[in-house]
Amino acid sequence: MINSVRNTVLSVLNKNNYGYISPSDFNLYAKQAQMELYEEYFSDYNKAVVLENQRVSGTDYADTKKAISELLEVFLSNNFLYPVFSSAGTLTNRFFLPSDTTTNDRAYMLSRIVYYNQLKAQGSNTLVVPFQLEDSGALFINSGVVAGDIVTNNVNFLSATVLAVIGQTQLLLDTDIFTATPVTYSIFSAVNLSEAEPVTDGKITALSISPLTAPSTMFPAYTLNAAFLSTYPSISTGYGSVRASYFRYPTDPKWTFVTLINGEPAFDQTQPDYQDFELPLEDEYKLVMKILQYCGISIRETQVVQYALSQEQQGNAN
Repeated sequence: MINSVRNTVLSVLNKNNYGYISPSDFNLYAKQAQMELYEEYFSDYNKAVVLENQRVSGTDYADTKKAISELLEVFLSNNFLYPVFSSAGTLTNRFFLPSDTTTNDRAYMLSRIVYYNQLKAQGSNTLVVPFQLEDSGALFINSGVVAGDIVTNNVNFLSATVLAVIGQTQLLLDTDIFTATPVTYSIFSAVNLSEAEPVTDGKITALSISPLTAPSTMFPAYTLNAAFLSTYPSISTGYGSVRASYFRYPTDPKWTFVTLINGEPAFDQTQPDYQDFELPLEDEYKLVMKILQYCGISIRETQVVQYALSQEQQGNAN
């Protein structure tokens, strides 16, 4: 879709010789346009909820709330959070928020935080077998490990689900996360979990000093501070104990090329850094209009901006 959007934008600009937009400028405008539309999804969803509560929203094919929620769910991620270690190398109650260096994406808005409060087993693998965890000193059956439990690699911060308990020392996993030995691991129960409640820094102290309101493993809480998330009670068992469900930022689009044809860059989607828009195809015209607005500002042509604004307003009205 990104090549079609760029061709349309250039066609509109070249119609009256308004100017040329370089690939680097186009990629910057495309990033901003995609982000604008992404943020509009949340406000549109809020409007759809209001209309539904007022009983003026449609159903079936006219259910706008359902359509918007399906668009947003594309950006819904679910990942374990990386623990923060102290200067002495010990675990703390802090976890890194989703980022490009931890979960390979960035959190736009947290949906919920889940705390896994039962650690069933810990140890180190003693043999590397594809899609298995082998620990000659383990007692997986006696520890109550069952299919569905969560296994984490505490060195590479990878996770897998137990498919079957082969024996006291062997587990079959759905993902191959152990490719070296010895590697420390943890096993958490997938059913003993609690949803943490968000609180502010100003309230967590007041909650913690009261035995009636103090956070517990059954009723945990968390606070946000800069790039970290702090869990309460201040008990951490490391990677695999806290999972975040969140809406991620869309990946930055990038129109890539390698050669020039008659002085013009030729589109090449085989480049490793190529990235298409993550928005649905029906939003292509909105992307074109928003990018044209940025282009009009860049080349100082008010007619381009006015044309794009009028087309965008007409589309929103329809």
